[in-house]
Amino acid sequence: MTSPQLPAQPSPPAPTAPLVPWGVVAGLAALALLWPLTGLTGVLGDGAPRAFAVLGITAAVWIGVVGLGRVPRPVLTLTLTGVAYGLVTAALGLLVPALGGFGPGAGGPAWAVIPVLLTDAFWGALAGLAAAGVQRLRGDAR
Repeated sequence: MTSPQLPAQPSPPAPTAPLVPWGVVAGLAALALLWPLTGLTGVLGDGAPRAFAVLGITAAVWIGVVGLGRVPRPVLTLTLTGVAYGLVTAALGLLVPALGGFGPGAGGPAWAVIPVLLTDAFWGALAGLAAAGVQRLRGDAR
C-alpha cells in the first residue's frame, strides 16, 4: 500500500516591515515636549537661543535615529513625525495654552494649528531627506 504523493505546500510569505514604523514616529514626536520642559526648568535660557537649541537637538536626534538606525522610508517616516510633532504641540497648546503657544492665553488663534502642521511636516521631510542621505552614505539606503 503506497501513499499518494501530496503536492508541496507553498511556504508562508516572509514577514514584511510595516509601511511606517509608528513607534519611531511617536517616540521622535515626543521631542515636542522639550519646548515646555526647557521653559519650565529654565534650561537653555529664553528666546531665540532656547528655540535654536531645542530645534537643533530635535533635528539632530531625528536625523541620527532614522539615518543611523536603518529605519525604512526615512522621508515618509520623518514627514509623519513632523505632523505628529505638530499634533503634540497643538494638543499641549489646548491643554496648557501658555506652554504650547496656541490659544487665547498665548496669543495664537486656533486656526494657526494648520500652518503649524504644514510647517512641521515640511521640516520633517527635510530631516527625512538628510536621514536618507546618511543612510545612502552608510550604504544601506532603503
